[in-house]
Amino acid sequence: MAKSWSSEIQKVIFTHVLLIGLPAIFYGYLLLSGWALVGPRAFVLTLFLLNAVMIIIESSNAMFRRFAAHRRQFNRPSEQTLNQVKAWMGVGGAEYPYPLEPVPRCSFLVAAYLPNEQSIIVETLRHLLSHIERPAGGLEIILAYNTPVDLPIEAELHQLAQHHAELTILRVEGSRSKAENINAALDIATGEIACVLDADHHPGSDCFRRAWHWIAQGYDVVQGRNVIRNHGENFLSQNIAIEFEQLYGISHAAKSFLTDSSIFGGSNGYWRMSVLKQIRFNPSRLTEDIDASLRTLLNGYKILHDRSIVTSELAPTSLKTFWFQRKRWAHGWLEVSLLYQRRLWRSPYFNSWQKLYWTYLLYYCESFALISLQLLPVLLAFLLVPGAVSEQMRVYFLVAGGLSIFSGIYQILAAAKIASRRYPLAYYLKHVLFLPVYVTLKNSIAIVAIYDYLNGENTWVVTPRDAQPQKRYRLKQG
Repeated sequence: MAKSWSSEIQKVIFTHVLLIGLPAIFYGYLLLSGWALVGPRAFVLTLFLLNAVMIIIESSNAMFRRFAAHRRQFNRPSEQTLNQVKAWMGVGGAEYPYPLEPVPRCSFLVAAYLPNEQSIIVETLRHLLSHIERPAGGLEIILAYNTPVDLPIEAELHQLAQHHAELTILRVEGSRSKAENINAALDIATGEIACVLDADHHPGSDCFRRAWHWIAQGYDVVQGRNVIRNHGENFLSQNIAIEFEQLYGISHAAKSFLTDSSIFGGSNGYWRMSVLKQIRFNPSRLTEDIDASLRTLLNGYKILHDRSIVTSELAPTSLKTFWFQRKRWAHGWLEVSLLYQRRLWRSPYFNSWQKLYWTYLLYYCESFALISLQLLPVLLAFLLVPGAVSEQMRVYFLVAGGLSIFSGIYQILAAAKIASRRYPLAYYLKHVLFLPVYVTLKNSIAIVAIYDYLNGENTWVVTPRDAQPQKRYRLKQG
């Protein structure tokens, strides 16, 4: 790990000198030669402005719930018209009636790499066995794991299975990935609904009942909301906790409502079993979840995000762990974006609005780290050549910069309103103050991921999992 970390630092230095230092010198030379650089400045600032506007729109939209509920009857046409307008805006949610049929047989598919997750897997299985509502059709729990060596924990797992008929322990020989483990579990799963879980996830007791509300209405995948269980561990985990409230409470929820589509986030996703058995997971992808999401949508199936289906997970507690986890995410997202973007535009299952929004999601969000970085060389160039900034450009910079700052704070405030639990006020204050550094850190990770992709490097560093102190985690549904 030390060698890998040293290599990452070298990549950061190289990429940032290449993307900041050299352009700054070039822009400075152009300014000295009489060029105004209006185009590059306006382009970068406009993209910042666009990003800020999208954050504000998503945050405002996500203030309202989207949930499956009884459909109300309206006596007057004006009431029905008002309800249609409110539904279009997201006020009160896009309401669907409760399903008439009881929840069918359901399957938990839990993937684990035991040398890494042996300290937490028993706790997760006990949570599933003791805290989850039993569907009317029955419940099965399949632990699909791989390990290079025999481990003492395996005997404990089989002993647990002897006491719980619904638990199946499946060692996947030859497996080297989560994708292969889940694919093996699919071969023996018998439920009509499958929930894919990582080894550290503890879903809410009513998860299948809430997911069934949507699947019974014709959706094929329902992605729930992931929150951080070990948020009090240190400063990093506190920031990740607030970030996840923004990601799963704001961004995913808003995108789902605005486009009537979403992504499967890797865990706490509830699939129609027949669809999952058709799609399966590709072991060659760094982010098999995003790859499966795009293939699902491109096959005409529907994915929805419901933030009332809550699971808690463990966040990285060290910078190294955080770095390699997020680099894999960024690398995998880029890989999938380049692979499926053209197919998305040709797909008959996406309307024009969905194609536009998914292009923004796949390309623009992925490339924003590179785009935003170009603001620095432009600013450095003007520091090298004072007096080269026009008054109009100065005003535009203040507007774009001010709105970008406001959008970040506004999203945090919106996340606080709809958060899964009441966090200490200090968490939000720290996150606001640390936000510029945190965003810069994530952008640096994304740039290194792009560098690795261009160099054909796709090493997967496993995220370490350690047992955490037992804490009661109270969630609110919303």
